Amino acid sequence: MNIFKLTIRNAGRHKLRTALTIIGMAIAVMAFAVIRTAIEAWYSQASASSPNRLVANNDVSIIFTLPISYQSKIAAVPGVQSVAHAQWFGGIYVDPANFFPKFAVEAEPYLKMYPEFLIPPDQKETFLKERNAVIVGRRLADRFGFKVGDPVRIIGDIYPGDWDFVIRGIYTGAKENTDESSFIFHYAYVDERMRQEMPPRAGQVGWFMIQIDDPSRATAISNEIDAMFDNSAAETKTQTEEAFALSFVEMSGSIIVGMQIVSIMVIGIVLLVLANTMAMTARERIGEYAVLKTLGFGNGHIVGLIFGESFLIACLGGALGIALTFPIVGLMKVAMALYFSAFPMPALTFILAGGSALIVGILAAIFPAMKALRTSIVDGLRVVD
Repeated sequence: MNIFKLTIRNAGRHKLRTALTIIGMAIAVMAFAVIRTAIEAWYSQASASSPNRLVANNDVSIIFTLPISYQSKIAAVPGVQSVAHAQWFGGIYVDPANFFPKFAVEAEPYLKMYPEFLIPPDQKETFLKERNAVIVGRRLADRFGFKVGDPVRIIGDIYPGDWDFVIRGIYTGAKENTDESSFIFHYAYVDERMRQEMPPRAGQVGWFMIQIDDPSRATAISNEIDAMFDNSAAETKTQTEEAFALSFVEMSGSIIVGMQIVSIMVIGIVLLVLANTMAMTARERIGEYAVLKTLGFGNGHIVGLIFGESFLIACLGGALGIALTFPIVGLMKVAMALYFSAFPMPALTFILAGGSALIVGILAAIFPAMKALRTSIVDGLRVVD
């Protein structure tokens, strides 16, 4: 019988213990891969950004506004192709628990900047014509059963009062990570009412979307825009769309760091579990190793048996864990579709998960192997007795 067959036989001698160790290993690897996927989902929105789009917002904070009069000055900067303004609207749909992002935008240039929003031409044409029209993402429409033509009332908080809209279009994303949960309508509808009810708030926008002709000049154009408004009452902070999106991710930086720590701890715990299993196995077989040495088996054979068994258990657990990751991520994708547009599963995640399993398999066998080698034949046979 060769070493490989003997390794398989040894792994199956305590079926329950081996099975439980494999399951524990699989759960740990699956948890590691799922946490890594969740972290990737956090960053997926930023990866959907276009390199030729910039965002200019108030330098103090995104919650402070900018005068709409800045738009013509920004549009005159060399390299700027078009500018559109947008504003976070807030508001409540039926119940505060029904959260979804609502944006008041300068519709026509804004939609031209986002070719990834796919809207049927007739719906887009109707939306652009009607002041209180709104377009919604497919996922948002599916969540609330919205259909084209449905009236929707939003109870304003940032902009007080009842706001009545009519859904005139449903867009889908051209890419997997395109956001399909937004509620987009005309800024003019909001501004018109502000001019009547709260004049100081009229003509104020949250940020400007800026399309540029050359992404390599993004920094130069950003600096030029910000320089125009230095020492003004509302200084600007201009950055790439990706940097703008990442600034929101950074707000959750502590959560992401915590998730990364947990993923490492999970692997550490399973390392201890497998190491304990291998230690028990080696301790129980000290007598057998002594017999093998007596029959002429060298240290290499003994080490091969111990490492082989640990490696086999780790590989089976790792493979099972990776296989379990796919359905679990599928369930997460459905349950958290409102918050994350995509759950990317890059190859690096599986390389790290599989690699972790292999490293655990190796590390767990080191001390049992050392103990087996240090034990003399006489001491080993005495244990048998």
